[in-house]
Amino acid sequence: MKDYNGKIVYITGGSSGIGLATAKMLAQKGAHVAIFARRQQVMEDAIKEISACGCIPDQKFYYDLLDVSIHEDVEKVLQKAVSEFGVPDVLINCVGRAKPHYFAEIPFAQFDETIKIDLYGAWSTCAFLVPLMKRGGYIVNVSSICGFIGVFGYCDYSAAKFGVLGFSEALRGEVKPLGITVSVLCPPATDTPGYAEENKTRPPETTEIEGTAGLMKPEGVAGALIKGMGKGEFMIIPGTEGKFTYVMKRLFPWLVDMVMDGQISSVQKKKAK
Repeated sequence: MKDYNGKIVYITGGSSGIGLATAKMLAQKGAHVAIFARRQQVMEDAIKEISACGCIPDQKFYYDLLDVSIHEDVEKVLQKAVSEFGVPDVLINCVGRAKPHYFAEIPFAQFDETIKIDLYGAWSTCAFLVPLMKRGGYIVNVSSICGFIGVFGYCDYSAAKFGVLGFSEALRGEVKPLGITVSVLCPPATDTPGYAEENKTRPPETTEIEGTAGLMKPEGVAGALIKGMGKGEFMIIPGTEGKFTYVMKRLFPWLVDMVMDGQISSVQKKKAK
């Protein structure tokens, strides 16, 4: 995907963070952009920012309330969007929620909600839209660095994001004959409103592990996403450190485990004093 001029783009989770940054960049490239999220006022503010980035005559923008964790709502809302805005050329599933904590402190209700938001959401949107998408379509499912490396404190989140990665890899082979490309975005820690919320429950061991990596800006992640889509990359990993971590995890998993175990042990020894 190189030319977005006149293309229809759907972005779930498009009202803030990486989703909003991506929506604005694609609007600047002439795309007709539709965003979906759960908070009405935030979406209204976001669509104004996105519309201000428009660059072609009659460029269209659209938004609607959607909780991707509810399968029936996904079908209802997307059916309405297709009728009013058109079938998407590009679908970006950017919804994500994390509440890091110790495994023993994560109730089943949180685990269930995380899986439904982060994994079921991607499944449900793809299940409805793939049969409608045309040759040349593009799907991006947003996973995480935590989608290929299990990080202390993110048991439920890693479970969901590993699932997104596996789902995307399997889906890729099935839709390729239909002329649809699938990519998965695995951003590192990113300076978003969601990340600020994570700080409220993040264990110190998690902070120690993440402290070795820099915090990216949403615009940097969005730029890497669009660049990766231009190359048709399956795994899009923004940032040098993220790419290095991915390679090390694949080639030297024992070394990655050893480093993280050392960081965890260091924090726990300090706590014991």
